Amino acid sequence: MVKKLNNFSVIIRTKNEEQWIGHTIQSVLDHLFKPEIIIVDNNSSDKTLEIINQFAQDPLLNSNSSKYTKIKIFNIDNYSPGKALNLGVKKSSKKNILIISAHCILKKFFEEQILKSLEKNVCIFGDQIPVYRGKKITKRYIWSHFSNKKSTNMFSKLENRYFLHNALAVYRKEILKKYPFDPNLTEKEDRYWANMIVKKKMNYLYEPMLVAEHQYTDNGNTWKGIG
Repeated sequence: MVKKLNNFSVIIRTKNEEQWIGHTIQSVLDHLFKPEIIIVDNNSSDKTLEIINQFAQDPLLNSNSSKYTKIKIFNIDNYSPGKALNLGVKKSSKKNILIISAHCILKKFFEEQILKSLEKNVCIFGDQIPVYRGKKITKRYIWSHFSNKKSTNMFSKLENRYFLHNALAVYRKEILKKYPFDPNLTEKEDRYWANMIVKKKMNYLYEPMLVAEHQYTDNGNTWKGIG
């Protein structure tokens, strides 16, 4: 029998994510035991917050037998990815942090294995399966980094730096408190953080047994594998 653990705060950044946020939250509930879910919203104007509140206010999910403890919602102005994540970490109460994109669907999460890997690594990031309009798309550009082999301190020849991706990543909270993300960056805060960590002689791990489907829309370039 697998022991049920209660070790994770889950941080989800949102900005008009009504299409996928419900699926994202449900996938987290399906894979983690009583996670604390922290939403950092950047002034969504669609139904994102309405959908989130349907989970937060559901009396069945808020009972003692609930699969999660609570959902906390925080608004952020003057958004940057690092600033939003740092706020989520500050508001969290668990010892480990799972960061997942608001349009990612968690598919594999082996909690005991992840916790064991975190004993030797400050962060673990997982495999992403790109999906566009319901179909899996070819792994190209940055998605070529996601293979079926573990990798410590993955170096990207494509970007000529260490590679880490926050669409699906687990961190030790103590490390993020000591080494927060750069709030001044407008993108790729994860890569800059990884390069800083390696310089400080610490390790992070790519774990292909941690998996999410990354759903893409026509907004921006990420569905093309650029991001």
